[in-house]
Amino acid sequence: MLGGHVTIRRRPESASASLSDDLHPVLRRVLARRELHDSTDLDLALERLPDPDDLYGCPEAAARLQRALDEQARILIVGDYDADGATSSALAVRALRLFGAAHADYLVPNRFTSGYGLTPEVVELAAAREPGLLVTVDNGISSHAGVAAARAAGIDVIVTDHHLPGDRLPADCTIVNPQCGPVDYPGINLAGVGVIFYVMLALRRRLREAGWFTGRGLPEPNLAVLLDLVALGTVADVARLDRVNRTLVSHGLRRLRSGAGCAGIEALARVGKRDPRFLSASDLGFAVGPRLNAAGRLADMSLGVRCLLEDDPARALTQAGELDALNHERREIEHGMRVEAEAMVADLAIDGDLPAALSLFDPGWHQGIVGILAGRLKERVHRPVVAFAADDSGRLKGSARSVPGVHVRDALQAIADREPGLIERFGGHAMAAGLTLEAGGLERFSEAFADEVALQVDPASLQGVIVTDGALDSDELTLDTARVLEDAGPWGQGFPEPLFDGAFQLVDARPIGEAHLRMELLPERGRAPVEGIAFNLPMGNRPEKGDTISLAYRVTVNRYREERLQLVVEHLAPAARPE
Repeated sequence: MLGGHVTIRRRPESASASLSDDLHPVLRRVLARRELHDSTDLDLALERLPDPDDLYGCPEAAARLQRALDEQARILIVGDYDADGATSSALAVRALRLFGAAHADYLVPNRFTSGYGLTPEVVELAAAREPGLLVTVDNGISSHAGVAAARAAGIDVIVTDHHLPGDRLPADCTIVNPQCGPVDYPGINLAGVGVIFYVMLALRRRLREAGWFTGRGLPEPNLAVLLDLVALGTVADVARLDRVNRTLVSHGLRRLRSGAGCAGIEALARVGKRDPRFLSASDLGFAVGPRLNAAGRLADMSLGVRCLLEDDPARALTQAGELDALNHERREIEHGMRVEAEAMVADLAIDGDLPAALSLFDPGWHQGIVGILAGRLKERVHRPVVAFAADDSGRLKGSARSVPGVHVRDALQAIADREPGLIERFGGHAMAAGLTLEAGGLERFSEAFADEVALQVDPASLQGVIVTDGALDSDELTLDTARVLEDAGPWGQGFPEPLFDGAFQLVDARPIGEAHLRMELLPERGRAPVEGIAFNLPMGNRPEKGDTISLAYRVTVNRYREERLQLVVEHLAPAARPE
């Protein structure tokens, strides 16, 4: 494999973890290898969430929104064209309507014509609706020109965002962003949808104290009804699942599993062939989120927001079907781009080695797909990747995806400081960023990016490493273990789903389609084989019956027809011992 071989490394147990002996022994071992202090970190009660008024800018934003409601002003939500932006937009509109807002609507910029964030072009579109207040969600922290354009037009602006700010903040507006406050704020990892959820919590408190609901004969809304949107946006944006985000996602999943979630998310789960009664965080990330994202990548994310705002199950299912069709189209386009990109990567390798970071471009690549492409390639070559596409003006729009140990936004900042004018604009966070270049700047940027990453990392870290929770004994490979681990979620970024390693004998193997392999696996010292499945396994990597193979695998519940244990294989190689 280009970029180095894959090493299996076992995650060390935390010396400071203090966990209850009452936990299932496998779960206890897994949790001891996560960033937990003690069993109280497993308490995901909503009452333990931090106070909304402690979020940077939240009290001021709630006060401005209260005034807009009092004045019955037109409130326009300006979203982003990804799943976090779509869920944020839907949540803001739903909450404001629950509060009795007379005029609450949304506008999602088109990534191909309006650019990212609150640009002057977006403000021009917004001004046609004559809003009294613009509220950005999941964007805006770098929108200096857009905020200035709105203020020049006499429109107030609230920016709610979670991306890292630049050297200066937009002027003459209210800003809500955990990244602008204290570094020890418990909700610093909130996604955009979590930020606007907190703003609505703070607004509800102010309205309650002002007698808003009783004075108008309105029931005070339970904002927990919006947690399914928070869960989807948080997971789809790969936000770090610290205790705050795990709490939000956990309660959102409970609503969905109980049938109390919004019709749009349930419909997206169904077209993704997921049973809403058993939805997990990974289902949101790999089935629901991509279908929602497809609208923003290929068409207009307004379709996604409409689906999330739909209350009629039949109409929601129709809209989800349209999103599913877009997702199929997206996968076809992505496949062709990936084939071209992998050929480029092969050409870049010198004696099997690659630069510390890759910058790739083809004039036929699709702007909406380059982010996915960069992510796929990053997983393959184990180093940061930027994939570029050309816009209508000839500029190059890039999406960067990084690896642990390389803060990609900081790397872009260092390049911008060292070579002013090379990067027109950029923004993002540690693991993902976006940027714009003039067409003639690609070669210079490519060299600068590889050089900057090389300065940041040890070359040894640019190798493929799979980190596991160790081995399971054969008597621990049970349906009960799978259920316990499933119930202990949500698992995800920063709180990784349990992954185990071990040697197995391949008793039987049956191909499924062109890329998947169903297996019967006999564990070491085991008496009976267990079911396993490997997805997207190249033909050349497939073992023969009777081989002893080394696996990294997840323990899951297969609910097709009846519940049974299934190992989902993440990595397969000839038998070897982990480091």
